[in-house]
Amino acid sequence: MEGKRAPLELEDRMLAETICSAASAAGLGIAAITAYRRRFLAATRIVAYSLVPVGLVMTGVVEWLSGIAFRPEVWLGFGLLGLSWLLFMTTRAVERRGGGTRKERRAARAAQREAVAPGAAAQPTGAALPAAERRKEPGPKAAKGQAEDFSDIEAILKKHGI
Repeated sequence: MEGKRAPLELEDRMLAETICSAASAAGLGIAAITAYRRRFLAATRIVAYSLVPVGLVMTGVVEWLSGIAFRPEVWLGFGLLGLSWLLFMTTRAVERRGGGTRKERRAARAAQREAVAPGAAAQPTGAALPAAERRKEPGPKAAKGQAEDFSDIEAILKKHGI
């Protein structure tokens, strides 16, 4: 039993308490300098922050944390928790990018096929038309629409003196 450490060593607790006390003392010193410069509101806020470490020591939180901080099993546990969180977030990102599960993708494809109008499959799209038909000049209706677009642009340019 000599090689096995006690859960909370006295040295570990004293080290943590000393660090907390030093942090509080340093904070109180900074607060005193701030108050000397007549910034009382900021000095009061610094005093409030400075008293937190001593309060944690007195409540026993530091003793509990020092028992955790100096045990390698605890750090391995934190590592495993971090790894599981990373894996979870990775799978969520892949799922969002891929569109969900296989079942959801199949349902979406089926809904998309049902949404297409029955006569739409018979009409060829632009890619399915022969090259000669795609290069055809637009009809008179399209030319009239383009002319109206340019007349609007001309009116705007004239209005601004261009």
